[in-house]
Amino acid sequence: MPVAFIQEDLYFPPVINAEPDGLLAIGGDLSPERLLLAYRNGIFPWFSEDEPICWWCPDPRFVLFPEEFKLSKSIKPLLKKNVFRFTTNQAFKDVIHACKNVPRAGQSGTWITDEVEQAYTRLHELGYAHSAEIWQDNRLVGGLYGIRMGLVFFGESMFSLVSNASRYCFAKYVELLIQEGTAMIDCQVYTPFLESMGARMVPGEYFSNCLREWIPPSVASDTK
Repeated sequence: MPVAFIQEDLYFPPVINAEPDGLLAIGGDLSPERLLLAYRNGIFPWFSEDEPICWWCPDPRFVLFPEEFKLSKSIKPLLKKNVFRFTTNQAFKDVIHACKNVPRAGQSGTWITDEVEQAYTRLHELGYAHSAEIWQDNRLVGGLYGIRMGLVFFGESMFSLVSNASRYCFAKYVELLIQEGTAMIDCQVYTPFLESMGARMVPGEYFSNCLREWIPPSVASDTK
């Protein structure tokens, strides 16, 4: 089916209409209401500065079930020694700004535009977007952020300024999510790093069923 073009209406087409590459719709806005509706249905925005807002829902979906998390051998001794200080939601704005600006190997740009940065900061203020931080000598050297709804964490981006900081951060945050009863971490698209941590592909229909089971209808009912 052709990609849907959405405007002001708070609406997304059924996720089964997504293109083979996962593209579902183009247009709309990044209001809290639309973003939360998107995540509830397994849809996320991903576009470059010079592009319209593009909405994606890949099938199969790359996810990590916390009970399948694999702790890498290189991180185990670092965790035992507490070589970094780990916090959550202490520096969300700094984390998303770093995710936007820290260069990545093999990438010439970033999908985190100014508009995206502002939109997710607003979601943080509303209690939906969360960050985890890694500190070394009181300096922010790594972190990640994403959306938490019900028993699902939707991972968005991470950064690292020193060796192993992002891996350490991810390991500590998964540990926290397990303690809090999180049932699934959405990794969106495949990366070798996350696969090494236990993430795997699941069918899109199964992923959608998980979202319906683990995100109560009451979540995201009030974004004012």
